[in-house]
Amino acid sequence: MAETLEQGTAIVTGASSGIGAATCHELAAAGANVVLAARSEDRLTEIADDLETTHDAETLVVPTNIRDEDEVDALLEATVEAFGGIDVLVNNAGLARGGEVESLSTDDYETMQETNVDGVFYATRAALPHVRERDGHLIFVASFAGRHPRPSNPVYAATKWWVRGFAKSLAAQVGADDVGITIVNPAEVRSEFGATYGESFAERFDEGSVTEPEEVAEAIRFAASRGGSSISELDINRRDKFADTFH
Repeated sequence: MAETLEQGTAIVTGASSGIGAATCHELAAAGANVVLAARSEDRLTEIADDLETTHDAETLVVPTNIRDEDEVDALLEATVEAFGGIDVLVNNAGLARGGEVESLSTDDYETMQETNVDGVFYATRAALPHVRERDGHLIFVASFAGRHPRPSNPVYAATKWWVRGFAKSLAAQVGADDVGITIVNPAEVRSEFGATYGESFAERFDEGSVTEPEEVAEAIRFAASRGGSSISELDINRRDKFADTFH
């Protein structure tokens, strides 16, 4: 794949808000065909319409529950049918539930595992042969919590450690096939993240105090446009992040 995304095809999971929606705009601005995947068809359609109007982009909306492997396979099939192949997969869908281990329900535990781990595996497995054909790129949105202990939510952190371990080991397995793999590790991002179990990060943090979704999307676009190169990992932190992390 060339260093431009012009006429390339990118799938973005978790595309209905936050980092996912911002990434769709970045990739469309770079000339890519954008496939939007999430559960909310109405929100995906609204974003797709905006991409087409703003960037003159070709889009495809595929409502998808990333936890369902049949729906993920259908997403890939629809993409290949519409655009002939896949250049970039952005594994962005993810969520956090609960927090304290001793009070975490089995349902919340399984929801995090099935979304953050199983969904990433299903999408990667389905996309890999198509990405290989295009010498394309797999991008994994992990987290600061996947690099450092997260006492506020150990299970969420563990799922993101898994994402990083999976991506790095997969890079060793398929790198010789000209498949690029990059991990992006945001810290706090002003988005709807966290709303499922409390105050969202958009509500908790003032504008300018932490990372915006667009900043993460710019990093994803940069990685996706590297052609045959893998970036390995990109950490995106507010400037004072480490000042108050390890006291």
